[in-house]
Amino acid sequence: MLWVTRPRCHVDRTACAWLIRRFIDPQATFAFAPDREAAKELRGSPFDIRGVELGHHEGRCSFESFLLKYHLSDRVLEDLAAVVHEADVDDDRFRAPEAAGLDAVIRGLGMVIPDDLELFGITDRIYDGLYEWFRRQTR
Repeated sequence: MLWVTRPRCHVDRTACAWLIRRFIDPQATFAFAPDREAAKELRGSPFDIRGVELGHHEGRCSFESFLLKYHLSDRVLEDLAAVVHEADVDDDRFRAPEAAGLDAVIRGLGMVIPDDLELFGITDRIYDGLYEWFRRQTR
């Protein structure tokens, strides 16, 4: 399936791409569009674009919207969602000390890796590591 998001990805979009490939659509492909109208032309499933279902709604970041829509009730994903939310949304809703570090790492990688698909490949490993770290903490 084709998934479409905005270019120049940051925490929420990179986390969503990881979530899609790991838990929703292992064969996912990605394309980039600046807005909802351009995304529609690509005929993919849009995410983290203003005005789409898998975006920011009712205080949720896009990653949290995915968890809700796809009924992903894994406690580890919920812990990771708190970190992604805090790194992406400036509302201090969760106590997630890892958020500042994740924000800095993803922003920095985005500065030196202009290709979003390449960025997804690298950030996937970061989210794999965070998922495993949280998984071991919840045992």
